Amino acid sequence: MSNPFNLRVIEEFRANGGRVGGPFEGVPLLLLTTIGARTGKERTTPLVALPDGDRLVVFASNGGAPTAPAWFHNLMKNPKATVEFGAERHRAKATLVDESEHDALWERQIAQDPNFARFRSRTDRTIPVVALTEIG
Repeated sequence: MSNPFNLRVIEEFRANGGRVGGPFEGVPLLLLTTIGARTGKERTTPLVALPDGDRLVVFASNGGAPTAPAWFHNLMKNPKATVEFGAERHRAKATLVDESEHDALWERQIAQDPNFARFRSRTDRTIPVVALTEIG
């Protein structure tokens, strides 16, 4: 189950067609529902998103923690997920972004949300970048 903060964000997101106030006012958010790698249960997580053509990009920063977030591990086990972005909901396939795109996407994300520079500086690990592409 998500923590109380995430639960409030999820509720507000769904009640307002993908818009959330407070610290996320104007920030492109998505809800990512994955299947738990160990439990097999659905898990929904709000994430800051970077729109990139026909895909949405997310960053497995975990706030700069030394380990990747649970949603990332879930996607590596089962790359099919449900994405809610704005008022739209669709199935998506997750793929790790190729090394050739990694840094450019990071720079765009930092320009969109400078907090991500801090997340990146807090850890020695290479933070994975994941592209979510809609599937039928």
